[in-house]
Amino acid sequence: MGSIRSSLWTLKSFYLLSFFGVGSLLPLLSVYLSEVEGLNGYQIGIIMSMTPIVTIFFQPVWGIVSDVTKAPTLVLFWTSLLAGIAGLTFLWTHDYMLFVLIAFFVALFQSAIVPISDSISIQFAHRTNVKYGSIRLYGSLGFGLAVFFMGRLAETTIGLSVIFYAFFISLAISAVIARFAPKETSAKRGKITAGMKELLNQKKFSLFLLITFLLFGPNLANNFYFGLFVEDRGGTFTGIGIAFLIAVLSEIPFMKVSGSWIMRWGLLPIVLVSGFISMIRWFLYFTEPSLTVIYLSAVLQGFSLGLFIPAGLQYIREITPAHIATTGVTLYSAIGNGCGNWFSTFLAGIIFEQFHIYMVYFFFGILTLVSVLLTVYLIRLERQSQKRISKVALVSKK
Repeated sequence: MGSIRSSLWTLKSFYLLSFFGVGSLLPLLSVYLSEVEGLNGYQIGIIMSMTPIVTIFFQPVWGIVSDVTKAPTLVLFWTSLLAGIAGLTFLWTHDYMLFVLIAFFVALFQSAIVPISDSISIQFAHRTNVKYGSIRLYGSLGFGLAVFFMGRLAETTIGLSVIFYAFFISLAISAVIARFAPKETSAKRGKITAGMKELLNQKKFSLFLLITFLLFGPNLANNFYFGLFVEDRGGTFTGIGIAFLIAVLSEIPFMKVSGSWIMRWGLLPIVLVSGFISMIRWFLYFTEPSLTVIYLSAVLQGFSLGLFIPAGLQYIREITPAHIATTGVTLYSAIGNGCGNWFSTFLAGIIFEQFHIYMVYFFFGILTLVSVLLTVYLIRLERQSQKRISKVALVSKK
């Protein structure tokens, strides 16, 4: 029992500190590049899009490295440490192309942290009958606290450079903690490409991937541009931190109630509600609201992401055949966390440069509106499919 409790706190500590590091850097990096380095929207968009585009290609590679070496905690140690070191080098240059190169290496090593730590935690939770969510929520807590404290510290004599020091220190400590993580053996890895054609030929699966691309992408890209938005509305660095803290921490209670709501109303209706709430939030930001409204509306992130994340993954699992479940989840993650995030982040940078930050949120709103309409269409397809199944069942009985 003592060993389980010790391992549990090790994992919770790792999530808290690793996400604290990520929360220290990513939300305020765009503000640093704009305010301190004077980069334009195009340049910021390219730098910030490094994270999602690198994740698409290298996240599966780190999984393979972890499986082949059979040493996930060692891989986690080195990638956490190297990501922190790479982030610190932002302070040593003022050249745009070097910023792009640094962002690539930060994303390269950082892309290993979440999938490997999640794999260890899920296997540990399954083996010890511990709820995975009770471990993972420490990541959300760390991210929210990081943005809040970085916002406060950025207004001191240290300035915005504090985000790089915090990123390095947090990930360096996380690397040490990773060496004490439970030694879980990797589950047998299926072929990533197996069944991909079969899945993409399924209308419902392909349609939901498009919905994820349009809905989840803007929500992830918001992490990069929300700081610029709050600042443009007159918010201080502390104000940016408060807004992020409210938004991220609000996800936790909604994730906790999502299971009962899904059982009551169904998966796709929950996805529809989360998309509608996101759309309202983005169009509201386009109207240039007051800081008070921004702080109050930040809780809508919990309502949208806190519901969509569990509902979306569960829906993919339900419509994916068991023999290609790994491929289904991999595609879903690549489209949402990778492609959708990159598309929204990159184009938002162009829009920010050509127009202003409020037009970025109008763009997010349009994407999400399309996802809402597609979700309505998918719900109709589901109902028509259920009616056909019912008719066939009635005929067979006769």
